[in-house]
Amino acid sequence: MLVATGILASRLMGLVRERVFAHYLGNAEAAAVFKAALRIPNFLQNLFGEGVLSGSFIPVYAQLLGRGDTKEADRVAGAVFGLLSLASTVLVAAGMLFTPFFVDAIAPGFEGHARELAITVVRILFPGTGLLVLSAWCLGILNSHRRFLLSYLAPVVWNIVIILTLVAVGGRYGEERLVELLAYGVVLGSFLQFAVQVPTVLKLLGSFRPTLSLVGEPVRQVLRNFGPVVLGRGVVQFSAWVDTAFASLISNRALSSLVYAQTIYLIPVSLFGMAVSAAELPEMARATGESQDVAAKLRERIGNGSRRIAFWVVPSAAAFLFLGDMVAAALLQTGRFDAADSRYLWYLLMGAAVGLVASTVGRLYASAFYALKDPKTPLRFAVVRVAAGTLGAWLLGLRLPGWLGLPEHLGAVGLTLASGLVAWLEAGLLKRKLMKQVGPVGMPAGLLPRLWGAAAAAGLVALAVRWGLVSLLGAMPGVAAEWGGEVLAPPRLHPVLGFLAVAIPFGAVYFGLAAALGIPEAGAVFKKVGRKLRLVR
Repeated sequence: MLVATGILASRLMGLVRERVFAHYLGNAEAAAVFKAALRIPNFLQNLFGEGVLSGSFIPVYAQLLGRGDTKEADRVAGAVFGLLSLASTVLVAAGMLFTPFFVDAIAPGFEGHARELAITVVRILFPGTGLLVLSAWCLGILNSHRRFLLSYLAPVVWNIVIILTLVAVGGRYGEERLVELLAYGVVLGSFLQFAVQVPTVLKLLGSFRPTLSLVGEPVRQVLRNFGPVVLGRGVVQFSAWVDTAFASLISNRALSSLVYAQTIYLIPVSLFGMAVSAAELPEMARATGESQDVAAKLRERIGNGSRRIAFWVVPSAAAFLFLGDMVAAALLQTGRFDAADSRYLWYLLMGAAVGLVASTVGRLYASAFYALKDPKTPLRFAVVRVAAGTLGAWLLGLRLPGWLGLPEHLGAVGLTLASGLVAWLEAGLLKRKLMKQVGPVGMPAGLLPRLWGAAAAAGLVALAVRWGLVSLLGAMPGVAAEWGGEVLAPPRLHPVLGFLAVAIPFGAVYFGLAAALGIPEAGAVFKKVGRKLRLVR
């Protein structure tokens, strides 16, 4: 709950950030340049940030805390901080030196002035990324001590600084100068995200001495885990690079819309998949005793976690399928981001919805392997996923639209669809291997069909409400010529009000049907709501 609360606050503020960004920059060339530029230093953050430390540092550190060996735990924390600081400093310097090469690799579609602007922005951003790596170390310490809220609230500060930067300089400068100033705001936000966590972390550490020492088996265990996890994250980042590169070859609009889509569909992935996985990892790592006892505990935690994930992620995927344009309009439609952009973004969300459940459950399965100190298995399956995903993105994103005679810009839908399909492949491989090691894991048989049945019925009800609003208020004109039809959104309602008008019946029908179908999580929600209502009375 604490992880989800922190992530929800961070993601909501991130949506505000994206809405303000869309207001000032929309899908302009400068917007595409900034979003592509941000991906390049983020590669470093993802290589050495939360995902890697979760797979290498937290299992070892949390196990030491579980055994009561706080002195050794503090020593490991200091050694990891020192080694991480050194590695990130070297890589930040190298990244700033070789920025032109990275820009050509990540966004080969950029030429001329767009390429020069991307190089400038990336060089400004790189130091901030090193600070975010150290922020991830703080998260590892806090999570291992079961202090979940602060570490996931810290990115709120990062988002607030970016929003304030946009509000302060947006409209006063041209687009190119605006993205440069925004890059400086990102660096400041990165520093503050790290700084707000430091006081609490230092209180939790009995003695903190940053070192570069490799003495001690726990430190060496972290380093042994570090290599495969870094490679695994690198493989995943290669997949993100492929999508960004292919999108830049389609159009600037496709590239910026792809990043907008990822921001939206990562909300349920983070809010439910990451929240459950982050909370379960230190608990699974603390499991001690005979091998059968550890396996039983893992099976129980994986089963409970996967049920919670599916219960919340399935309706999220259904909302993207049935109401994706209204979701996009409510979150982003303002200023230079118009109704046509919202509808285009819906198509990308449809493709992403296909693999939403698999992406979230797969995170939990990977965390189980990290808890077992087996980072190599997720690495092998990540390689398979990326290889299949690259081929799928090339076929569905760059080739299929031409073969079918569709507009080229719809190739971006193929990119999100390919990612969704290979997510199921990776999740299936992880589950199969995990079952061989600890026994039957995963969701109960028949759970997904019941959840999807309830979500589909809720989606149909939401569409009926939507059609009723359109009949009552009239359809929105202005984009019929571009899309070959009318955008089904009530023009006299603000996009946020229009979305709420259909989202509320959608949620009520889903929860009601899920409870009627005997799904425990739905019943628990109704019990909690009932208790709160009784307290209010």
